[in-house]
Amino acid sequence: MKDDNKKTRSSQLFEFAKDSYLDRTSRPIYALMYLLGFIVLYEIGTLLISTDVLSNSLGNTQVRVVSFAWIQNLLTKYLNFPARMTWIATPLVVVIILLALQITSKTQWKVTTSDFLPMTIESILLAVPLIMLSLTINSSASEQAATMSAGAAADGLAVQLVSGIGAGIYEELVFRLILISLLMLVFQDFLGVTRRNSILLSVVISAVLFSAHHHIFFINGSFTRGEAFVFSVFVFRIMAGIYFAAIFAVRGFAIAVGTHAFYDILAALLNFLFFAPTEM
Repeated sequence: MKDDNKKTRSSQLFEFAKDSYLDRTSRPIYALMYLLGFIVLYEIGTLLISTDVLSNSLGNTQVRVVSFAWIQNLLTKYLNFPARMTWIATPLVVVIILLALQITSKTQWKVTTSDFLPMTIESILLAVPLIMLSLTINSSASEQAATMSAGAAADGLAVQLVSGIGAGIYEELVFRLILISLLMLVFQDFLGVTRRNSILLSVVISAVLFSAHHHIFFINGSFTRGEAFVFSVFVFRIMAGIYFAAIFAVRGFAIAVGTHAFYDILAALLNFLFFAPTEM
């Protein structure tokens, strides 16, 4: 029989010693408080870089990531939310989801802000293996640049940094927190698939869709082409999706977002310094 005084469930797959660093930082309330800074930086960044970022036209800005635009579309087209307010309503979706998860988790609400620095260091360290994998799996400079574009067009380092932060937040929200949870519900609860196979199927499907959405996505009622398809880049992003899912399962949403965001930030810096084309 499990001793609840010693351990508590703080993530999807693993248990950590009660109130340890690993236990505390995997709680939804930690994700909420830690990611507020990322959300604010993303919103301020989009306002400073572009004057039309509050519009719903994805083609008018490369700063808003696709998953952000999906949430905007959901709010305006299906929930009749005023378009002018989506700039604040969209990040509020993240806040509401994490608050709901915190309430249902029945874990402590106390947040120790001194944990934020170790969380940042942990996220950066977890991003490094992805950087190394990208450098290994992609054979040409053009493939490196495509992989290290942080989801943005070649519009400058600032755009790529801001886009990377947004991708970390909203792609993890859509493809890990929401999609994996829904797939687990379908496979395990409705189709009766074993938990182990449900996890495997959910992670792989979410990773493939995560990679595919960089090349083609559904927005504003129609399919839109994104980046040109490069097989090695597509495979790398599938592997990255599986990696982010593993981090999400073991360490929770905050570290998954942090790892994704810092990967995109480091990748954008490397792309700018080493792989960006030289102007003639």
